[in-house]
Amino acid sequence: MHSLYYKAGYINIKDSLWIAAGLLFGSYFGAELAVSVNVSLLSKLYAGFLLYIALGYLNIPEYLSRNRVTVKITKPDRPERISVWLFITLGLFAGLIAGMFGKGGGLIIVPILIKFFRYEQKSATATSLAALQLPVGLPSVIVYAHEGYFNWSFAVIMAAGIVVGVYFGSHLAIRLPAKLFKRVYAVFLLGVAVFMVDKYF
Repeated sequence: MHSLYYKAGYINIKDSLWIAAGLLFGSYFGAELAVSVNVSLLSKLYAGFLLYIALGYLNIPEYLSRNRVTVKITKPDRPERISVWLFITLGLFAGLIAGMFGKGGGLIIVPILIKFFRYEQKSATATSLAALQLPVGLPSVIVYAHEGYFNWSFAVIMAAGIVVGVYFGSHLAIRLPAKLFKRVYAVFLLGVAVFMVDKYF
């Protein structure tokens, strides 16, 4: 959990812990499913899923509408009281996707927190990051290692890169205006989706 987000008050610790609990179990089942299905099909499903998330997050139909009426909706800094089971379910779903494709936990959690849990963009990102800081992916790592798909050397190098990236990324995110932050994240989602579509279709 990065101290900058915590000090800025963007992290909902309780919600992040419930999400992490779901991620722990979801990642295991996702990895079990991944090692038993066709890799090509798995990649195409993931590419299609990312594209769906990206287009939905960008809300393109709204921008294409000529007679769009701008309505300002104020979201609370923290969501209203929501059942912990919904946060656990979100974690299970995100963990399932992350366990199957090796990534995607945050790409699932952030948009859903914003759309269905009424989170503000930076709060959703920070809470998702906090949930992912725990070793929630360990069950899937064990499954992949058992099947001979895990490379410890590459994993250590990438983990070091992630630590550095999170440090500088969180500093930048805190300083970005909310609207610009949302647009940058939306473009990132679309970029990943387009890359996956170009690679596997």
